Amino acid sequence: MNPDDQVYPVEADTRLLLEAALAEVYPDDRVLEVGTGSGTIAAALPAIAGVVATEINPHAASAARRLGVAVVRTDLVSGLCDRFTLVVFNPPYLPTAPEERIPDWMERALDGGPTGREVIARFLHDVGHVLAPGGRILLLISSLTGEWEVGKILDAEGYTSEKVRCMEYEGEELMVLRIRRRIHR
Repeated sequence: MNPDDQVYPVEADTRLLLEAALAEVYPDDRVLEVGTGSGTIAAALPAIAGVVATEINPHAASAARRLGVAVVRTDLVSGLCDRFTLVVFNPPYLPTAPEERIPDWMERALDGGPTGREVIARFLHDVGHVLAPGGRILLLISSLTGEWEVGKILDAEGYTSEKVRCMEYEGEELMVLRIRRRIHR
């Protein structure tokens, strides 16, 4: 098997998130791309302060490194101690029943659990420890994942969001949310 067959290819969701990230990034941002996959987004971001990526898939981590991306092989943000002003994530968001799961890396890149929100919920629970004060998150979600349901998770974790990009693609709506910590008054 070709290792590149185990790396999520650049698709419409990748391009939409890249477009949003390029519009959002500032030169002095310290950027983290979670689950970088091929490394296309991280490699394209011009942050002078640096771009770091995480990836659990060893084949994808190798592909991203070939593009010059600094990759930490870990699950989501586990083990990171730096703070980042911009975090970018295209999570596995497809609803996947347990009997539909296939034990390979490509399937893992797509499998969002039974509701499509399991990885998103774990990410939103953990990302706060690497998000710098005033930092932003760009999160790609799908109408298949449920915008309202993701909003409930965001609210429970203390975040607010606004939709900054969206597109229709193969019967679903892809959306990029800009997320910030809720300001308490």
